[in-house]
Parts: sequence; structure tokens; C-alpha cells
Amino acid sequence: MNPTRITCSPEVQAALDGGQAVVALESTLITHGLPYPTSVETALAMEAAVRESGAVPATIAVLGGVLRAGLSVAEIDQLGQTPNTRKCSRRDLPIAIALGETGSTTVAGTMIAAHIAGIRVFATGGIGGVHRGHPEDVSADLLELGRTPVAVVSSGAKSILDLPRTLEVLETQGVPVVGYQTDWLPSFFSRVTNLPVDVRVENPEQVAAIIAASGRLGISHGTLVVVPVPEADEMPAAVAEAAIAQAQREADEQGVHGKESTPWLLSRVSELTAAESQRANLSLLINNSRVGGQVAVALAPHYAY
Repeated sequence: MNPTRITCSPEVQAALDGGQAVVALESTLITHGLPYPTSVETALAMEAAVRESGAVPATIAVLGGVLRAGLSVAEIDQLGQTPNTRKCSRRDLPIAIALGETGSTTVAGTMIAAHIAGIRVFATGGIGGVHRGHPEDVSADLLELGRTPVAVVSSGAKSILDLPRTLEVLETQGVPVVGYQTDWLPSFFSRVTNLPVDVRVENPEQVAAIIAASGRLGISHGTLVVVPVPEADEMPAAVAEAAIAQAQREADEQGVHGKESTPWLLSRVSELTAAESQRANLSLLINNSRVGGQVAVALAPHYAY
């Protein structure tokens, strides 16, 4: 870890120095993904789930131009109430830092920060992907997975996206898609699709072994670990698909595109499904954080020396 590039909280730094398990958490869900105060409550619940698994949470953000790993409760709450926060992917991080801004990190931005800090596991809800009807619109998350060696625990790509094309890009980038107790790519709100993963594993130790093997080989790509939403909170696939199709039509009619499309679509799907999708979203965020913590705990001994 280079201290001139990122500032870790005392707890996170002590855990890293001691070879303990640490899990990175993104911050765009706090600023753009969920409404306040639900956003802050969810972020804190994710941190609690990481702790319950035996790992240390490190929520990532840019505060006052400083890239940070590990935020206080007050800082998370302030972030949730800060308007016009810049969403920081790879292209945005230097801008926010140079101009002394406050910024929340996307999947790609969080991967970069985690790698700088020396954090090997990152838990989130869903990654970005290829947008439906707009194959030229490819999320920077996919490219980051192809070049930054951080394991991302998620429920796959958000189901508002083109999942088959998203998998094709991941394959092109050389990213292994590991199904955690599943043979199929989850559809974010729903548990399965007809798209197979590269390998199924049953426990955190198997995930850790794959990540560690990649590290020993010196392969500089990430690993995508996909975890289905808990069954009790799954949204029926047909209901989710109907809402997504309608939201996509409305987005095209209103000219919503680019980085604004994902939060707009997720919000509209939540409205169309009477918040059923938000319940699934919250459930998978917390569950993925718990699994991410378990993977980080299993991975730590591979790097102990």
C-alpha cells in the first residue's frame, strides 16, 4: 500500500498491517443507488455483515480530494446527504482528487482504490455491464475486472442490462465467473438465468483458492464471484423482466443514457414493482457483504508469511 495514494482509517490500516481479512465496500449506493436515509442504513448494515463474518469493512470514497478506505459512521451519513456528489470511476478519480471534491466510488473506482490499499476482496450488489439496446455502452466495471486483481463478490450484473453480452465482454477480458453455490449467472433481482458460470464452488475456501491461484500466477485480472439473492427475497423473474422492459422503453423515450441510466432504471423498476425490487436489492447487498467477509477470512492465510 502506498500511503501517498490512499488514506486508510486506523482500523483498516491495522488490519492490513496484521494480515487480517478486509473487505472493500463501494459508496455510490450511498449517494446514487438508494434514497437517504435507507442508503446510509444499508451501508452500515453491509459493514455489520462484514464484521459478523470476521473481517474488517473498508467503505471507499473520496472526501475533500482524499481517497479514503474506511469511513466513520458520521462520514457515511454526511456522504448520504451530500448533493451532486461525483460518481468516481477510473476516469473520474483524478478529477475529484485534483479539485478537492467529494466523490463516491463505482465498482471500477472501488476496485482501483482497493488494489492501491492492498485489499483483495470487494463486496457489492451488482456490477455494470452492456446496456440493453445500446451495445456500444459498455460499463467501465467490465474493463476494470479485466485489469485489476481484486475479487468482486456480487449478484452478477444488474438485470436491467444485457446479460449475455455482458458475459461475452467478461470472457474477452479473461475474467473468471465463479458461481457461489450456483451453476447459473444470477439475474440480480432473481436467482438464476439460463447463462452458465465458468465454475461452481460450494464454500469460501474454494473461492479463496481460485483467487490465490490467480495471484500466484501473476495474472492481473479480477475474479467475479456471483451469489444469488436469498431465496426468501427473490423477485419472480417474469415480474422483474416486465418492469425492466417498461423502464427501458421509458428511458429511451426520455433520452436517459450514459452514467445516468443505471440509477434511473433501478429507481423506475422499484416504482413499477411497488418496491419489491428494492427489497431484493437490500437483501442481496447484505448477503454479498457477509459472503465477501467469509471469502476474505478464507483468503487471508494464503498471504500470511
